[in-house]
Amino acid sequence: MTQRMLSLAAAVAVAAALAVALPSAASAQTSSGAVVTWVAPDQVLVGREFTYKLIVTNVTGQILADVEVFEKAPEGFSLKGTDPAAAVAGDTLSWKIGQLEPGQSRTITVTGSATGLGVMRPCAYATCRLPQACAAIRAVQPKLELAKTGPAEVLICEPITYTVVVRNVGDGPATDVRVSDPLPEGLVPEDGRAVQSFNAGTLQPGEAKQASYRVKASRRGAFVNTVQATSAEGATAQATHQVAVREPVLQLVKTAPAMRYLGRTVEYSVEVRNVGDGPARNLVVTDTLPDGLTLTSASEGAAPSRNQVTWSLGTLDAGASRTVSMVCRADRIGTVKNTVSATAQCTSATAEATTAIEGIPAILLEVVDVEDPIEVGKNETYRIEVTNQGTAVGTNIRVTCTLPAEQDYVTSTGPTQGAATGKTLTFAPLASLAPKAVAVFNVTVKANAAGDVRFAVEMVSDQMTSPVNETESTHQYK
Repeated sequence: MTQRMLSLAAAVAVAAALAVALPSAASAQTSSGAVVTWVAPDQVLVGREFTYKLIVTNVTGQILADVEVFEKAPEGFSLKGTDPAAAVAGDTLSWKIGQLEPGQSRTITVTGSATGLGVMRPCAYATCRLPQACAAIRAVQPKLELAKTGPAEVLICEPITYTVVVRNVGDGPATDVRVSDPLPEGLVPEDGRAVQSFNAGTLQPGEAKQASYRVKASRRGAFVNTVQATSAEGATAQATHQVAVREPVLQLVKTAPAMRYLGRTVEYSVEVRNVGDGPARNLVVTDTLPDGLTLTSASEGAAPSRNQVTWSLGTLDAGASRTVSMVCRADRIGTVKNTVSATAQCTSATAEATTAIEGIPAILLEVVDVEDPIEVGKNETYRIEVTNQGTAVGTNIRVTCTLPAEQDYVTSTGPTQGAATGKTLTFAPLASLAPKAVAVFNVTVKANAAGDVRFAVEMVSDQMTSPVNETESTHQYK
């Protein structure tokens, strides 16, 4: 059996009404925008059950509300049922469809049978209501988010750079956004303002602005500060940052002997300690040699240059220590002051050590007779030479001569005056004798008896712990 599509004349008229302008947002429209289309067989057998369909379609571009389909049952038709179920009022059937989206359709199936011969003419129409025209008013709210970044740890001499970012993470604009960061005591800003602030103005949703500033710590320790942001709408946010300020503190200990002799070596030891709480980076120890010292050797890593010795020791952690050393030759008499310095990032230290360089007064005593043998009754002269072979001045040098019984004192000469008492001749003390200098004393005696005699000389000085004795043998004959 073929089927055909039948459109109700009433539905066509309703569709034409769609050209009419829609009412205002505050009013309601009851003109239908729904079209009912039939799907029914061309012919049926009397008494045999058949179905037909009503298809209601929203042909507008808007949502239709309260859509309802009405059908008047034709004469000669016996209704068995509908899907969905219909409301029956006399010979009129109705279906509440409800809401239809633009272009949406709903299908109604009617089942029944013909009760007699003839043409059945069922009629249907649809009613609907256009919904109110509504304005979309979206409620929005700004929301501020703050982020403050900076180093977690610095040395006390290093600047601290803070960056503050304020962002609107809400869905509405934030106006007159102000950011304020009060600095804690101990953090000194470059511009001198104890409270760092800036006006971010208006921030649209998702928009951010930032500011950076630098401070320096006046002491070591932990510093915590909180930055705050506000807007004219009452939005607030805050962020906290903590930085640990460390300080390396170098301590130098330099040791050296209190005294060394000229020409001998002087040993120096330098210990550098980090008694602070931060690492001493790029540590360099420099020892400056004074005049009178010549470097002979140094510990590993030393870099000698002219009158300096340098050690580059890298990083010295807090609580750690390093020791370097060197050996120098003492080249002049006197007091030498050796200074060492240590420098590292944010810290430095100096130390010194003093050593007395003394000479060695090595005084040589020599006695010779001018003539040997000597005839009794004649004079013999003894030459006494006092030579300072050392490196220091000899002081208070005293020479004493003892004549044998076979000789008598006649006269004497020398750098000091001699005085004879019996067989003893004493020269006045020689105040000083420079290194490499020679003092000559001459003593003349008379041989008064024959024999092998010994002329004795004794010398003492301030630098000697025991006297030096020399004798000269002379043969006297008749």
